Parts: sequence; structure tokens; C-alpha cells
Amino acid sequence: MSVATLFQPFTLKSLTLKNRFVMAPMTRSFSPGGVPTPDVATYYQRRAQGEVGLILTEGTVVNRVASSNDPNIPHFYGEAALQGWKQAIDLVREAGGLMAPQIWHMGVMNPHASGWLPAEPFEGPSGLLHTGVKGGREMTVADIEATIQAFAESAAAAKKLGFHAVELHGAHGYLIDQFFWDVTNQRNDIYGGKTLPERSRFALELVKAVRQAIGPDCPILLRLSQWKPGAFDFKLARTPQEMEAWLSPLAEAGVDVFHCSQRRFWEAEFADSDMNFAGWAKKVTGKATITVGSVGLSGEFIKSFRGENSTPQPIDELVRRFDRGDFDMVAVGRALLSDPHWVRKIKEGRTSELTGFQSSDLRQLQ
Repeated sequence: MSVATLFQPFTLKSLTLKNRFVMAPMTRSFSPGGVPTPDVATYYQRRAQGEVGLILTEGTVVNRVASSNDPNIPHFYGEAALQGWKQAIDLVREAGGLMAPQIWHMGVMNPHASGWLPAEPFEGPSGLLHTGVKGGREMTVADIEATIQAFAESAAAAKKLGFHAVELHGAHGYLIDQFFWDVTNQRNDIYGGKTLPERSRFALELVKAVRQAIGPDCPILLRLSQWKPGAFDFKLARTPQEMEAWLSPLAEAGVDVFHCSQRRFWEAEFADSDMNFAGWAKKVTGKATITVGSVGLSGEFIKSFRGENSTPQPIDELVRRFDRGDFDMVAVGRALLSDPHWVRKIKEGRTSELTGFQSSDLRQLQ
């Protein structure tokens, strides 16, 4: 099957990609004190040289004391961290690449394996890690408003530095997702509610604030997942109608692209259709979508953190679904982490040179 269609340009507002491949955001923890190093900058530069259409950075946290559970996660605030990101975007631009930061707040978390803790307790909609288990404090309305402002400030800084878009991390059980989920959002005020659209108010206000901060032409991406850590089969939206009620207001608020996280991109989202999450998100909103999940590799990314290696796999099924119009872009994680030239090798048919993924790749910048 020809991969040529995946190498067609894609334009959205001020963003024009040379192809449809996106580097998925992957936590790296190589930024001591939250400051990305020159090695981090050259790590992204190599992916731009490898012809990735759009690079999404690893998650970068906003200016809240307890926004992270890891001291080596990069910040997207403060002079030193922003200077580190300026070096990264300058190198990427010089290599002809495009890049967007993924802007993040972890919410209520377990402590880091090292035992490190932020100076203030973790914060979330109800202070809950999961059903009945406290892991932090409940955010006040003032906390929520300050957090929304912190996201907007990081987004504005990204645009000022020369990034081409921004992505908001609303997936995988982190803060935005904690507001979506009734298990972690037990609030009785305007930021809670019995329905998913009601619990989306925090995300809606956040998207609107970011849109105001960066203007109308800079694309906003929102990464979402139905599944939760430890609940891989869970669905926030159990039907296409529920998905439309959840996502359409977010699209109206300013989301341009829904980045739809799955563990395996080929798995159907609902019964009676083989369309995946990205396919349904595009269908119900009319917005562009990114699919992601075990593209080009065996296994899936969660197991990679437990030491599992992966081998190269064909992308024929991905191409078939793309050609059908299910999604607009494809995010690649582990394959690009291991090999910065993966996209170029796919383009040139050099599949015999694909090397797979080793769990040791997580422990080094290359």
C-alpha cells in the first residue's frame, strides 16, 4: 500500500505541515529544575532534520507550585526555562521544522518514585486520586482561575518564542481530565456536575483563555483520552451522541485539532463501526484530528515503561484508515523516540532499516 498520501501537505490557520506525521509528546525528565538543557534542544532538532511534520514537545508544566510530581519535568514559565525552550524552537526552525509545546498540569498525583514532592500539596478538582482515595487538596475557585491564567500565560509565551501552535494536555488522568471524570470530580459548584458536559466547564474556560492569549490564527490542539490509568476500557463518552455533547462545545470554544489518544489506534471506539476515537471525533465535530497509539510498532506504550521492547510493524492499516478520511494527522511516539529518521525512512521505503524500540531508549536523549 502506498504511503504517498501521508506525505501530502496539511494547512490549518497559520500552520502548514509538509506531511501528516506528528511527533507524539513523550515525557523525558531530562530538564533539571524544570530547565531544558541544550541536549533537549538538539533532541528536537534531530526530529526536525528527520522530516517530522509537526513536533509536539514532551509535557511542560504551568506556573503552579504543585503542577508536577517530578523535578526534572520541564517548565513552560520562568526566564531560565523559557530561554531553554527558545534554544529548542530556534534549532527546530533552522532545520525547517514546526513545533508546539504540550502545556500541562498533572493535578493530583502519586509522589515521584524518588520521593520528591512539590512545596505545596497536589491539587485537583476534589483532591482525589481515584474512588475515595485522597492524594491532594480540592482546588478553590481562586485556584482554578489562577490555573487557567497560568495556562494562558504559557501559551502566550510559546507564541512569543516562535512556536507554531500549542497543545493542551487533557488526557491520561491529569488535571483537565480529572475535571472530566466523575470519579475524580465530585464538586458541587459550577466546575462539577452529573454530566460530562457540565464537568467540562474548566476545560472550556481554559480553552477560551488560551484562545484569547494567542489570537485567532494560532492553532490550539487538545489531547484527550477516553481511557484512564488503571481503567483501560473506560469511556467518558459511551456513545457517539455523548461524544458530540462533550467535544462540540470544546470545538466552539477554540479547539482546532483533537489529538485522540488510544493505546492501539486500530481499535474501534463504539460498536457497529470500526472507526477509532479520532475518526469519531472528526465525524461529530468537523474538526481536524490526530490519531495515535502503537503506530509502526508491536506492543503498546504503557508496557514500554515496564521494560517491554517492540519490533517494527507495517502501517498498511493506518494508511487505509487515513485514505478513508478518518483522521488528518498521525502521531508517532516510541518509533520516533528510538529513531529520529523514522519518517524519512517510511517516505523512502527503507523499511528494512527500521529498528524498533528498546526500553533503554527511555533513559537517554538521542
